[in-house]
Amino acid sequence: MALLSLIVPVYRVEEYLAECLDSLLAQSFADFEVIAVDDASPDGSAEILATYAARDSRIKIVTLPQNVGLGAARNAGIRHATGRYVWCVDSDDWLPPGTLEAVADRIELTTPDLLVTGYARVYWDGRVEDHPVSAVHQGREVPESFTFAEQPGLLNHLWIACNKVIRREFLVGTGLTFGPGWYEDVAFILPLMLASRRISLLDRDCYAYRQRQQGAITRTVSERHLEVFDQWDRVFAFMDARPGEFASLRPVIFQRMIWHCLQVLGHSSRVPGEMRRAFFARITAQYRRHLPPGGAPVAPGNDGVKQRLVAAGAYQLFELLMAAWQVRQRMTGRRARASAPEPRRVVRRSPIKTG
Repeated sequence: MALLSLIVPVYRVEEYLAECLDSLLAQSFADFEVIAVDDASPDGSAEILATYAARDSRIKIVTLPQNVGLGAARNAGIRHATGRYVWCVDSDDWLPPGTLEAVADRIELTTPDLLVTGYARVYWDGRVEDHPVSAVHQGREVPESFTFAEQPGLLNHLWIACNKVIRREFLVGTGLTFGPGWYEDVAFILPLMLASRRISLLDRDCYAYRQRQQGAITRTVSERHLEVFDQWDRVFAFMDARPGEFASLRPVIFQRMIWHCLQVLGHSSRVPGEMRRAFFARITAQYRRHLPPGGAPVAPGNDGVKQRLVAAGAYQLFELLMAAWQVRQRMTGRRARASAPEPRRVVRRSPIKTG
C-alpha cells in the first residue's frame, strides 16, 4: 500500500497536463500512486495520460464513459485509491519540488485525519500570492494536532480541497463525497474539518494553484454561481444531522457563509448584473434560514455593515455603499501600487522528461 494516492481529474487540460504530471513524477519521495481520471475529455488529454502511464507504473488511469464534472470525477478517483492518504491535485496545477517528502514526514510525525498545507496562487502574468498556514494561528503556538473547534481560524484558510491531504480510512468512515455543482469544495471540506479528530498543519508552500485568465469558474459570469447556496445548505444539513455536536461552531460557520456569499456577489466576473438583486435576496434568505439560535455575531468593519444590510434585506442601500467603497478602493489602490515592491513571480520550468 502506497502512502499517498494523488487524485488527478482530467478534463480539457492538454495545455497543462504534462506540467502537472511531471511535477508529481519528479518528486524525491516515491511512495505514491497517481489515479488519473479521464472525465471524457474531448481534447488530447487521454493520449497524454496513456503516454505517461506507459512510462511509469505508478500512474493508473480511470476512464469515465461520459463527463460527470470535477466533484464526481474526484469521487471516482478516490474509489480506486489504495493509499493510506488521498490528495486531490487538479490537472492544471502542480506540486513544487520536495512537496511529497515534506508531506510524508509530517504525516509520519502526526498521523492526522486531515493535513492542511500552505499553497500559492500563481497568476497568468507570473505573480505569486502566498497563502501560508501560519495565518490560521496568527503567531500563536499550535499543537501538533488539534480539532476544528480548538482552532476555528481554519475557516480563514480557504476551504479548497487541493491543500488538504486526507486519511483515506477516516474519509471512507465519514461517508463524505464531493457533491454536484460549482463551489463543491465548500460542502466537502467544511464537514470534513468538523469531523476530523486530528488536524495537522504543514507551513510550507506545497501546492501551486494556477489562476487562469480564461476558463476558471471564478472568472465566468453565470447563473451557476447561485449553486453556492446549495453547497452551504449541505454544510448546515451535515451539522443539523448531528444536533448539539457542533453548536459552538455554528455562529462562526454562519458568519463565514454570509461573508463567502457576499464575496461571490462582489466579484464583477461572476454574478450577471441582472441577477444581483435576486442573488442578494438569496443571501438574505440564507441568513434567516440558518441564523443560530443565539443570534449572529457581527463581523467588524465593512463586513459587519454588509452583514447588517443582508439581515435587513436592504439591497439598494447595499449597492450604494458598494459603489462608494469601490471608488475609494480604486483611489487607494493607485497609491498602493505606486509605492508597492515588485511582487514575487514564478519561474516557469521546462517540462521534465520522464523517459
